Amino acid sequence: MSSNLAGRHVRTQTSSIIVTTVCFVVVALLLTGLMTHVVATMTRSANEIDDARANRAARAAIAAFVSRLSATTTDNAVWDDAYKAISSPSAADWAYENWGKTSEDYPLYDGAIVIGPDRSSIVSAYSKGKPFQPGAFFGQAFYRQIDTAADSVQAPVVNFIKTETGIALIASQAIQPYEEEGELPRLSVLSFYKEFNSDVLGTLSNEHELEGLHLAAAPAPGLLNTPITDMKGGVIGHLVWPSKAPGSAVYRQVYPYVAAATLILVLFLTGVLLAGVSEARRLRKLAQAAIFEANHDSLSGLLNRHGLLALLDELVVTDFSPPRLYLIDLDGFKAVNDAWGHAVGDDLIRMVSNALIACHPEVVAVARLGGDEFALVQVGTAARQEIEETILALFAEPFKIDGRTIEVGASIGAAARDGDIEPLELLRRADMALYRAKENGRGRAIEYDPELDRERQRVAELESLLKTAIGDGAIEAVFQPLVSATTGAVTGLEALARWKTATGNISPEIFIPLAERCGLIDALGGHMLKTSIEHAKNWPGLALSVNVSPVQLCNPEFAVEVISLLQELDFDPRRLTLEITEGVLMTNPDQARRSIDHLKQVGIKFALDDFGCGYASIGALRQFGFDRMKIDRSLVSALDQGSNGADVLKATISLATALQIPVTAEGIENIRQAAILREAGCDQLQGYLIGKPMSAFDISNKLQEQAA
Repeated sequence: MSSNLAGRHVRTQTSSIIVTTVCFVVVALLLTGLMTHVVATMTRSANEIDDARANRAARAAIAAFVSRLSATTTDNAVWDDAYKAISSPSAADWAYENWGKTSEDYPLYDGAIVIGPDRSSIVSAYSKGKPFQPGAFFGQAFYRQIDTAADSVQAPVVNFIKTETGIALIASQAIQPYEEEGELPRLSVLSFYKEFNSDVLGTLSNEHELEGLHLAAAPAPGLLNTPITDMKGGVIGHLVWPSKAPGSAVYRQVYPYVAAATLILVLFLTGVLLAGVSEARRLRKLAQAAIFEANHDSLSGLLNRHGLLALLDELVVTDFSPPRLYLIDLDGFKAVNDAWGHAVGDDLIRMVSNALIACHPEVVAVARLGGDEFALVQVGTAARQEIEETILALFAEPFKIDGRTIEVGASIGAAARDGDIEPLELLRRADMALYRAKENGRGRAIEYDPELDRERQRVAELESLLKTAIGDGAIEAVFQPLVSATTGAVTGLEALARWKTATGNISPEIFIPLAERCGLIDALGGHMLKTSIEHAKNWPGLALSVNVSPVQLCNPEFAVEVISLLQELDFDPRRLTLEITEGVLMTNPDQARRSIDHLKQVGIKFALDDFGCGYASIGALRQFGFDRMKIDRSLVSALDQGSNGADVLKATISLATALQIPVTAEGIENIRQAAILREAGCDQLQGYLIGKPMSAFDISNKLQEQAA
């Protein structure tokens, strides 16, 4: 009986082993099949995704090539000087000097052709600086393009065209004045062409990550391609390049691991117990690591915010030596990342961390709270000034990293844990002190004072008053005259914001930055613009200048809102000039450019305000298409301070005049200043000598008096 039981037990175990083995074999086969399918699918998908990206990149490369030549053509064809010159007897010489000679080594085009108003006579035709016959070089397709371009005055006509030597991109546009005045006669046509040669292909290849890009007459087997069509839609060539096939490359790398995974499945039964023990040990280590990571910064090894708060909560607070918290923010750390890269920035963080840990014997803990913000906990009797001086001394000498000399400073906010305040409140107080230290300038240390809370409350109350004032229209517009430097006649008015309260006037230097910080600048700017336009409608013939905050200009909806307001109030956009400071050119140049271009399309003008007090260059005036430059009052006041103030001012005006940008001088307070500026070429004057800011009522009276 026992033998039978034992036999059955053995058979049962054998069956169990067989069943288990079969199950694992089946599971192994299923896993292998699924893994094979997944790898094959991922390989194919990765290849297809990258091929699709490459095709989009190729089309984008062609579009970029077309866009560059189109923009170059428009810059030269829509040009008052060109329009006058091509209509003169010296048209051929002028065209050669400005376009033909340049084509010899100019990167944007290889040839320049000017066709006369009869659409057949060649005024000028140069390729690589030498005369040539465009009809022979391009064929009849060239003159078909000329006919189309002559009838399309506004935009260039751009097409790929077959040439004697290959394929070229040609852009044609009627030569016309910048602003159309009446009906134009038949216009000459300017054409630029750029050969689609190896240099161009190399540039497009680098810009759009298309290695091996080249030109072929027909698609090549095994290569990706995109067609190039002429003006009739006919294919005249193909851009071809090899596929990167990233999926296949990855597959070749992971193939050994797939084979190893199959072998691991076979050995799984043998290692299951050992794996279980190992997994238990690993989980214990992971739990310990998780606890450490939850309280420490991964880069520096210091405590993080959570760990700092936990430490502060555990510290015993005594009246004799209460813990003191110092928040330290590095000054200039972003510049280090921008200049040397994040790897050097990380090395600097680690060096600063090590220095803070050892800076003073009473420092019981150091934490890293963010990118370049640290916290330091002091317990002991050392004076706060001693700790702060010790910290600042760490940054007195530059850091040396891989042969680089890195200079950073530090701002410090300190707070003592008096009484029973919670760690979060202590952190908040130190943060407020740090914020004030950064406001006061670099390398400062500030201790928390209850006055900081009271000041923040006052700012909050002022924000509320400002919001109410904007909504109620309590912020009014006053106007300061802009006069012609030659005639003295009022040619325009600049609108300025004034806020009068029951307790006195609040300076724009206070409430405008406040509006920018608390998100009210769009509402304030919109109110000022609307109010100013409503008044300016009563003064026909005078231009209106309104200041715009950089924050407004960087709002993607700003241009649409301004245009909508002009339409609503039926105000001529050509009378409006928006004045902006150079700060917007530094903070968000791309969005500023988009807003400026959009508004200039409807006729609004732009003036660069306060020129000469910051970093804006003469080049920025041209790059951003400014219609006027306003010289900062500091340059004007320098006229009365001797030295070389007059020379600097005259040089500035001369540069602007050379760029054909009119100049307004503000802050004029005496006749001598006005005379110097008038002689230097300044065409518009503004200041207390000309007229102080006045209410709309006073402006109307002044204009009536002048008219009488």
